[in-house]
Amino acid sequence: MGGVAEEGDPPPVPGGQPDLADDVEAAGLSPDRPSVSVLLTLDMADGPLRVGEITQRMQTGGPHATRLVKGLERRRLVHCVTDPHDRPASVTELTEPGAFAGTTYVRTLYGWFAEAVTDWDERDRRHFGRLLVRCVDDLTARLAAADAEEPRREG
Repeated sequence: MGGVAEEGDPPPVPGGQPDLADDVEAAGLSPDRPSVSVLLTLDMADGPLRVGEITQRMQTGGPHATRLVKGLERRRLVHCVTDPHDRPASVTELTEPGAFAGTTYVRTLYGWFAEAVTDWDERDRRHFGRLLVRCVDDLTARLAAADAEEPRREG
């Protein structure tokens, strides 16, 4: 990262701002989105999760989630422990470096948004905030309706 751009690389961030991929790598992560998604899924959970729960929350296939968790475990960003409520099962939880990597990723994204609106006047920021809340509420309602319509799978 930070060297010569390769084919398929995203364009540099305007204004010479740090590249998110550089920040993520500095935090100990490879910048692949699926691995970051696993870390963020675990970070937003109330506690450790089974791979099946990670799969559901990421809406991906079980084998894919298992490979991602194993890769993160090799890099010591997560670790698997015995589920205290179900002895034969295991759950995945963030390690300290994994939590740091996820936090760094989120802070970088928030920083970009904060910088983007820093020169806006207060009225414009409030208006944007109201529209953003409306957008999130509408998306949440549509997703909830779609989930309610989806037939439930057993298993």
